[in-house]
Amino acid sequence: MLKTKTTRSARTIGWICACVLILSLNEPAQASDADTRKACKALQSLATDRFKVETAEWVKAGPVSVGEPAGASIDAPEHCLFRVTLDPRPSGIEDLTYGTGIELRMPARWNGRLLFQGGGGLNGVLSPAVGRVPGAPSALARGFAVVSTDSGHRGRSPLDARFGADQQARLDFAYQAVERTTREAKALLRRVYGKPPERSYYMGCSTGGRESMLAAQRLPMEFDGVVAGNPAFNLTRIVVNQAWSLQAVTRIAPKDASGRPDLSRAYTDAQLKAVADAVLKQCDGLDGLQDGMINDFESCRFDPRALTCGAAGAPASGLCLTSAQADTLRTIFGGARNSRGESLYGTFPYDTGIATPAWRSMHLGSPGGEPANATLGRDTLRHYVMTPAVPDFDSRSFDFDRDMRLTLQTAAINDAVATMHTTFAGRGGKMIVYHGLSDQAMAPGALIDWYRQLTPRDAAGAQDWARLFLVPGMTHCGGGQSTDEFDMLSAIQAWVEQGQAPDRIVASGKAFPGKTRPLCPYPKVARYEGGDPNDHRSFTCR
Repeated sequence: MLKTKTTRSARTIGWICACVLILSLNEPAQASDADTRKACKALQSLATDRFKVETAEWVKAGPVSVGEPAGASIDAPEHCLFRVTLDPRPSGIEDLTYGTGIELRMPARWNGRLLFQGGGGLNGVLSPAVGRVPGAPSALARGFAVVSTDSGHRGRSPLDARFGADQQARLDFAYQAVERTTREAKALLRRVYGKPPERSYYMGCSTGGRESMLAAQRLPMEFDGVVAGNPAFNLTRIVVNQAWSLQAVTRIAPKDASGRPDLSRAYTDAQLKAVADAVLKQCDGLDGLQDGMINDFESCRFDPRALTCGAAGAPASGLCLTSAQADTLRTIFGGARNSRGESLYGTFPYDTGIATPAWRSMHLGSPGGEPANATLGRDTLRHYVMTPAVPDFDSRSFDFDRDMRLTLQTAAINDAVATMHTTFAGRGGKMIVYHGLSDQAMAPGALIDWYRQLTPRDAAGAQDWARLFLVPGMTHCGGGQSTDEFDMLSAIQAWVEQGQAPDRIVASGKAFPGKTRPLCPYPKVARYEGGDPNDHRSFTCR
């Protein structure tokens, strides 16, 4: 009996060893530098009618243009640059083509990691895949392979919504381009390096933030960590809210010489600055220090009606608000609602961003020009959000009871609103979400509502695997009176690979030179405890 058990054990061990040997033989070793260069150039041979290779070349170390802002560049190591379009086809529309464009950059000294760089706007351009990080080295410079996509179409600009007339182009922008690019990128890495990525990450802001959330929600087995900044995760509701703001401002805007509402004159810059100053005066010190940043935003009880001309303590004439102006601000910051008063989107906190050019550009525009709510919001609503598309639809006539049904089909494929992440979190996936409290277009309140519903969760919420960071004063994806430079890539990597949960993330910014602040995981906020007011170590997260 003992001999039989011993024999079986030996056979079992031998079988396991044989399987391990076979698996190891099937798993190729990482290629040498020479092999990587050769494999890079050989990618050109993959070209077919459905796999249109545009570039497969070795790039020497040096500056690489990053597109926006004009003339901006990053220092990149030597790497393989590969561009391809999957299933290219004409659209029949001038300056618009369909097909999923992919750019993949693979460094000579690969760290074994893939970063999917999210897009922006309505995509439609193939951005350089470098993985920029504000105030820190890019992902490419750190040794990541980085991939980007145009999400299935190339148009005149990232604001070109005309692709929405095509069914497949809609599906590609909504989610399919993310899935297909992920699959192709991983296959290409195996081909060039001889092995798949050890870790995969997704990082983006705005549309890229929505894509990051989609990656965790719809591809829970593909990514180890995602970073979603100021995410347009519920784009259909954002566009509805843009119509809401447009209608509110139109109602109070003075008429121009032709009798049309001039939205740019609905508020003067001086009035908007007076609002920002009043918000700071009332709420800045709630965190223990008056420093131009409102950390404890949920304790802020500002009401613009306090600035109504004639009210006690209201600013002088020229700075105070009419009753209509004060009520309109309350309408805008309260977010879109139907006739029953039910929220259709989310709320905006009062913050310093109302005095920035970004807020004016979004809601008011400049003399002679319309605000983004009347251009980007209108075109996205007409061509993409509404089903069927209504190319001549005027968003000033959108009915928040009757017309919401026209947005539901796009919402079903596009919006990253799912809260169930049991597979993603269960296999160790981590998520960092951040949002500027002065975002001129996307409501922090909507994201907070989503975060509060995340599962899996315990009594403390979803903190074990997902954390939300809110940035005082930051407008959309950066800017404003804020500390808007922080390294979320290092934070997510440390959390995934070393188990170091981000209890605070140090931030700085050009608006506050010489100052650093901690970004705290919601619902904690940074509170001043004494000491050097310019040093993040003088603050605790509580």
